[in-house]
Amino acid sequence: MRRRMLLVGLWVATTAVAVVLGVLAISTVGATIRDRGPVGDEVARDTTAGSTSVPSPEGPAVSDAITGEWGAFDVECRDTWAYGVGVRPDKASGWRVVSWEKGPDDDVDAVFSDGRNSVDLEVFCNQGRPTLAELERNTLGGDD
Repeated sequence: MRRRMLLVGLWVATTAVAVVLGVLAISTVGATIRDRGPVGDEVARDTTAGSTSVPSPEGPAVSDAITGEWGAFDVECRDTWAYGVGVRPDKASGWRVVSWEKGPDDDVDAVFSDGRNSVDLEVFCNQGRPTLAELERNTLGGDD
């Protein structure tokens, strides 16, 4: 009986340690990925160049517009740095800009709303090209 209790105790302790390690690993990896866009963005970075803490505005810029029924979000990439260049809401359909980020940053965001719905865009630079990382659509509550 004593041996059985010892084995049960060891099993409980081992399970608890495994759960704690799993939670820590997932939260650490999630925090790393969550604000960086999809995995693989780092491939385009030139590892032979010296590291700088401030993004350089020099270098080739690649621009693109992320468009939809809400309008357009103009984004420019220089290496892995994203710049929000401008926003063009589709005013004819009732869309307006709630907010947008100019950068430079590893990703830039824009939020559009038509009063009933909102669209949140997150764009990052994947191998030097503007790429949509996340598009979140929300239905806004009414004033009841």
